[in-house]
Amino acid sequence: MRHISTTPSGRRSPAAGLLAGQALAAGTVSVPAGTDKWTILQDLTEGREAFGLTDRNLSVLSALLSFHPARDLADGALTVFPSNSSLSARLHGMPESTLRRHLAALVEAGLIRRQDSPNGKRYATRDGRGRIDRVFGFDLGPLLRRVAEIREAAEAARETARLMRRARQTVVLLLRDIASRPGMDQPPAEATAPRHARLAELRLRLRRKLGLADLSALEAALRQVLAETGAAEERSPGMSGNDARNERHQHNADSDHPESELAMKQEDGDKLPLPIVLKAAPDISQYAAEPLRDWKDLTRLAEFVRPMMGITAETWLSARQSLGDRTASITLACILQRFTRIRNPGAYLRRLSLTPDFRPGPMVMALLRGAGMARG
Repeated sequence: MRHISTTPSGRRSPAAGLLAGQALAAGTVSVPAGTDKWTILQDLTEGREAFGLTDRNLSVLSALLSFHPARDLADGALTVFPSNSSLSARLHGMPESTLRRHLAALVEAGLIRRQDSPNGKRYATRDGRGRIDRVFGFDLGPLLRRVAEIREAAEAARETARLMRRARQTVVLLLRDIASRPGMDQPPAEATAPRHARLAELRLRLRRKLGLADLSALEAALRQVLAETGAAEERSPGMSGNDARNERHQHNADSDHPESELAMKQEDGDKLPLPIVLKAAPDISQYAAEPLRDWKDLTRLAEFVRPMMGITAETWLSARQSLGDRTASITLACILQRFTRIRNPGAYLRRLSLTPDFRPGPMVMALLRGAGMARG
């Protein structure tokens, strides 16, 4: 009777995940015909948190799948037997100690199964006719048998990401509404100091990586601040001096800028006047503690706002290196202005920064035209 050992060679004791993987691989689970291995890997990448996997674990799994000759996984010959050196070569020189650790993690997660030879090596034996008889290596069967579970995890992760994106958008809009309230753009007075301090604390919280529950709690806190601000306005009858300043500012902003047409024709961040940019994308100004006076102020404010938009530090650094600080800051301000219409601000900024000869002029002009049509 043929027997395939699935326990580690040497004196290592089998882990619980390894034993669970054995039981799963031994079971009979119906799988759809023609299951694309790269589709499984993509779904597993999206739902990896449900399996406790890291991106490095998945890189090793991708290398293992590349040794399976067919694109589709089907019941049958699903064991691959690359050596550690071959796997390391496909992983761009990953150290073997690191490789073994990630392989163990995949086994522990129950996604692959060891089929060890007597000496612990991976190889295939052949019969008298030269056909492969027995294979010692890694069995991909558990991965195929868990394809339905993997797809469910991927769908759940996508839904969670959608809810988080929507919650983050709501939080940013609430911050904008609070910042636009009379008096919130001025130095805090004695009566408004607690609300200013609370708002500053909530803004800083958004800069961290938050889960869905944290974003929901932040949204509730911002709604409370917004309600308190509205109640304070009702207790203050009449138009304040700040309202009058807002009207004068609106009048000035609507006046013609003789340099605007030239700036738009140049389509270059270095040629765009700051007042034109702030007229086209005024939302970013609401996050400033003081009026923006120069491009350095805009760049610092963009650095403050970008975590609230879900833009990573790596993406922002790449955009600044590719576009320059001024153009990157103008682009981010324009993206914030259309925040509710852009599904993934970070990916959008990354794509623009990789576009050859990108200039922010058309974006600014489009926003100005949209604002003009809205007023008309």
